[in-house]
Amino acid sequence: MFIFNSSIGRKFIQSISGAFLILFLLIHATINFFSVIDSMTGKFGVAAADEKLFSAGDGLFKLGCDFMSTGFISIMVPVLALGFVVHIVYGGWLTWQNMKARGGLKRYEVPSKAKSDSWAASNMLVLGIIVLGLLGFHLTHFWAKMQLPEMFGVGTYENNPYLLLMVTFGKWWVLLLYLVWFVAIWLHMTHGFWSMFQTVGWNGKTWFKRLKVIAAIVSTLICGAFAVTAINAFIQARILL
Repeated sequence: MFIFNSSIGRKFIQSISGAFLILFLLIHATINFFSVIDSMTGKFGVAAADEKLFSAGDGLFKLGCDFMSTGFISIMVPVLALGFVVHIVYGGWLTWQNMKARGGLKRYEVPSKAKSDSWAASNMLVLGIIVLGLLGFHLTHFWAKMQLPEMFGVGTYENNPYLLLMVTFGKWWVLLLYLVWFVAIWLHMTHGFWSMFQTVGWNGKTWFKRLKVIAAIVSTLICGAFAVTAINAFIQARILL
């Protein structure tokens, strides 16, 4: 089929899977940022001290985590995993094809505005490797302690997401690694966002400039929310633990 056998088709699949992941990151960042709001309202400390989280002190972050544990989200987990796999596999395949076509590490087989536009555009593979590597690090901290025990009965379930945030980000070196990860995601996303629209034909001079601005805004909001959440958890750990 054209969509699987052509360079444009593969880039289209890469773009659609990337859009799906950006949507997930937006939802995930919003729920995580609820913990920052809870710290401002005083509910963070109350909920963190509640072993079973059944008190009136439960905050927005706890409600967000409850939402992430619903049946609908549980069904979406394998879909999300498939989206990651598709995005990674096609990203690697596109890079390999471009390497063969160009005889070196080049992202694009044909001339493109994106080719010389930014550092991120020419280093998406490196950024992807950093994002993927630290994703595994992230899964051991949260998914392995919340969703994995709940869904498959493997490991010890951590019922208090506030405490888990503080224990994880309370270590300065862990916080630093996560901040590096967020920067890599920002760079990867800023290029990938407008490149996604360019792939489907929105590559006129006017819209190209607008999409770059929108990409920077969306990426900054998402990665900024993640970074503020991590820094706030580090501060809360110093206060409460």
